[in-house]
Amino acid sequence: MPELPEVETVRRILEPQLAGRRVETVEIRNPQIIAYPDAEQFAELLHDQTISAMSRRGKFLTIHFSGGDRLCLHLRMTGQLLVVTADVPVEKHTHLLLSLSDGSQLRYIDVRRFGRFWYFRRGEADNITGRSKLGPEPSDPAVTAAYLQEKLGGRKKAVKEALLDQTVVAGIGNIYADEILFTAGIYPGTKCAALADHDWERLAEKIPEIISWGIGANQMTPEEYLAGKGQDYRNISGLRAYGRAGQACTICGCTMEKVTVGGRTSCF
Repeated sequence: MPELPEVETVRRILEPQLAGRRVETVEIRNPQIIAYPDAEQFAELLHDQTISAMSRRGKFLTIHFSGGDRLCLHLRMTGQLLVVTADVPVEKHTHLLLSLSDGSQLRYIDVRRFGRFWYFRRGEADNITGRSKLGPEPSDPAVTAAYLQEKLGGRKKAVKEALLDQTVVAGIGNIYADEILFTAGIYPGTKCAALADHDWERLAEKIPEIISWGIGANQMTPEEYLAGKGQDYRNISGLRAYGRAGQACTICGCTMEKVTVGGRTSCF
């Protein structure tokens, strides 16, 4: 699943390609991905809208329209969002095609069909996507040691599992949780209640640092993004913990190990 740095890359690549374009036609090939409203009304509302901007909150993306309406989406496990010319062959598992006024198309591809779209009219409250329950962004100054300790300090859950709680800090997933804990020097299976004050200080320091690094590591050109079909984050280089079980530690040279925490593989 793309995490915050990867979703931010999608936003940075696509926003310049979409801003100022008008939606001329809407083709929904799989209504399953339309969460709100129903597919027919979704298409009617989206038609003829002019895109003004694109934003991100946690792992959610929002396309903003000039009239104040907005389209919110979540890529989930395998969602791909691409802007291509209309003559590019339509790939299998393409579930939504928006033809734009400059002749390009915005296409949503999703092998597992877990991704979802929500359309909200101007002024309409979002009480259904889960965005309102998200915690602060990793870069938010509110993410302090005291904040983390208040939210997680009493929990018996492992710290790796707790970092994946989107209501505490938005956007952290399995990859960057491993990286955060590795650089903080914390074993992923440690119970939150067992962490010392200095551990919380290290987490508060490393959460924004690692997420910022991830955003930088994911930088690419629109051509590279398109060549990788919006999924090059699967090959991100420079990771020091995630996926490195059996390899030498970049700090001490010892063999990296893995353990299952909360149903997720964690390397340390």
